[in-house]
Amino acid sequence: MSVINIRKAEREGARLVIVLPGISGSGKTHTALLLAYGLANYDASKVGFLDAENRRGSLYAEALREADPPTDERFLIGDLYAPFSPQRYIDSILAFQEAGVEVLVIDSGSHEWEGQGGCEDIANAGNPRMPNWKLAKAEHKRFMNTLLQCDMHIILCLRAREKVEIKTVNGKREVVPIGVQPVTEKNVLFEATASLMMWNEGRNQEVIKCPGELRGILGRGQGYITASDGAALRAWVDGAKQLDRTIEHARNSLRTVTEQGTDALIKAWRALPEATRKAINAEGTCPDEFKRAAQEFDALRERDSERQTDGLNDELGIGEAAE
Repeated sequence: MSVINIRKAEREGARLVIVLPGISGSGKTHTALLLAYGLANYDASKVGFLDAENRRGSLYAEALREADPPTDERFLIGDLYAPFSPQRYIDSILAFQEAGVEVLVIDSGSHEWEGQGGCEDIANAGNPRMPNWKLAKAEHKRFMNTLLQCDMHIILCLRAREKVEIKTVNGKREVVPIGVQPVTEKNVLFEATASLMMWNEGRNQEVIKCPGELRGILGRGQGYITASDGAALRAWVDGAKQLDRTIEHARNSLRTVTEQGTDALIKAWRALPEATRKAINAEGTCPDEFKRAAQEFDALRERDSERQTDGLNDELGIGEAAE
């Protein structure tokens, strides 16, 4: 059973993840909506907004009336409240995918890292003096995998603020300012397709990461990012080899289901129309790469369960040590 499908390299089926960190008032939310509108081919009904900022996203309900071209069509919105665990973000993202959204704005993703019930709380849930960052980062990786593998373009807004580091200078420990930094896990900005720190109500951007092909769209640094820039991104994506949208949606949905294990994958596969199954695999069977991934996730959960049981036994003094 093969782990991967090896094929000739072609630019096809691209899904973008764009990260927009910024301090309050930096223009990240308005910019994200305009960018999403253009990226959705100016179809607001295909734009989703996951609001983790206590319904602040609803204040932008009429924002696309100011876009070029303007529209009275409303984007879709869903409110996410605490606890802000990675799993609740994952479930919310997949709910928008099931709703047929093509471009999803998440505002803000910072709560997944340091909000109530987020990764910092997960790490400190046991003994705060010995935080379990291994568990917290494993949960965060699942969140990132969902962003990268889901069947939507993602625009992730992040909070940012002044941060400091404790460094040893001339033998003394000193607090050293490191400037405005995004509130998230340190690798998020570099796992994305492009990352831009927003400034001055959206008029300026500090390019943190941007591939050369997109520099003319997202890498200017000066001037507002508009819906036309989103449309230019869509044209770049659509300039690749065109794939059947229905088939790709089914394929990408199966890929996200593999994390739930073999039983969930089998159920999702059987729920597809026969013609779709054969388009994905001419033999009409679920591709080996999906089955192998689901099996690995099952094995991972079993190992985690065994470790948790062993840890509990150790705490209770049960097992060989107690004997």
